[in-house]
Amino acid sequence: MPIIKSAIKRVKQANAARERNVATKRSIKSAQKAFEAKPSSETLSAVHSELDKALKKNLIHKNTIARKKSSFAKTAKAAGVKLTPAKKKTSTAKPAAKKPATKTAVKPAAAKKAPAKKTTTPKKPAAKKAPAKK
Repeated sequence: MPIIKSAIKRVKQANAARERNVATKRSIKSAQKAFEAKPSSETLSAVHSELDKALKKNLIHKNTIARKKSSFAKTAKAAGVKLTPAKKKTSTAKPAAKKPATKTAVKPAAAKKAPAKKTTTPKKPAAKKAPAKK
């Protein structure tokens, strides 16, 4: 058991991180098992989602995740699952109405900012060069 206060804290942090990591890996495994039991586009997207979460948390290397996602997609295609492309998110907010441009409209002059004063700090004198040895 650590005695130093910072070492005790590190042990607590490591245990908390381990619990989070184990939970994430467990969710990946359960999603994989669900996909293997019944390959469908929903289970495939669930597996991809779990893998992406693990990537976001730097839990698994990106190449490993890419390899697994590719493998699951290949399995799904062989099983006859239709792979749908990712849907684009559309915003429900309406765009603001544009004001018609008029020829006589003049933009107000922008207020000029005064240049910031530079605070000068005294510089150290240059180091003296040592005489060259012959």
